[in-house]
Amino acid sequence: MNTLISGASGLIGAALKTALSARGDRVLSLTRRNAQSDSEITWDPAANALDSSRLTDIDAVIHLAGENIAARRWTAAQKARIRDSRIQGTALLAQTLASVSSPPKVFISASAIGYYGNREDELLTEDSAPGDGFLAEVSVAWERAALPAAEAGIRTVHPRIGIVLSRNGGALAKMRLPFKLGLGGTIGSGNQYMSWITLDDLVSVFLFALDNESISGAINAVSPTPVTNREFTKTLARVLSRPAIFPLPAFAARLALGEMADALLLASTRVISTRLEKTSFSFAHTDLESALRRET
Repeated sequence: MNTLISGASGLIGAALKTALSARGDRVLSLTRRNAQSDSEITWDPAANALDSSRLTDIDAVIHLAGENIAARRWTAAQKARIRDSRIQGTALLAQTLASVSSPPKVFISASAIGYYGNREDELLTEDSAPGDGFLAEVSVAWERAALPAAEAGIRTVHPRIGIVLSRNGGALAKMRLPFKLGLGGTIGSGNQYMSWITLDDLVSVFLFALDNESISGAINAVSPTPVTNREFTKTLARVLSRPAIFPLPAFAARLALGEMADALLLASTRVISTRLEKTSFSFAHTDLESALRRET
């Protein structure tokens, strides 16, 4: 299978590239720089530039590219970068794929559980309505931007990705140091739900979606066992054999991070993947403590 990936140098993309190559797939990457080899294809979403002739032999496309939502404080300019990096790239890919004479069979375009917004302890499935707030609005528009591909008959999948646990980067890498120093603690009330997935399981979700023609539309890419922030904090502290006695009050989080604190740290999103659970897919890591022990 010839698989094209955007965002191939990121945490998820690099792991997917390794897994696909290991099973014998040919992996190509979208890049914003000048292509250095036959395995790279240059594109520029901001300029709406992508050579459709390079896509004629592609069997599958996995779209991951987008500005890191936690890279910096959310100014108006940064929010625009987050929004545009997702919607422009997705629209360009979807429209270009829909226009080629021999389109790929499947287009996996990433999304996020931010789609559901802050929902307290409500149990959320793929059939739940979108929530309110910036991340929900971006996620809805992000998924909608892929419509041209679906309307052209390309099987389109939207993995709504939760908090990815990996020793190599992401949220866990940022948490590890303060917890190792004994400076960790609950954030806000600690009652907000965190829906997580290990990087290994997330890669398996993508491969499963690639290979199974029955999978289309949104799938929640989260483990079956969401936990509260308080549970997560206690578990991580126990795994690292450190106390967790320095809580971060909500007002302090908002003072430090502004709007981003409410969306990323204080929001409660209790998500399960009912669509995956109805298939033959099996999560390797459903227990938070064993997952953290493996990744820390």
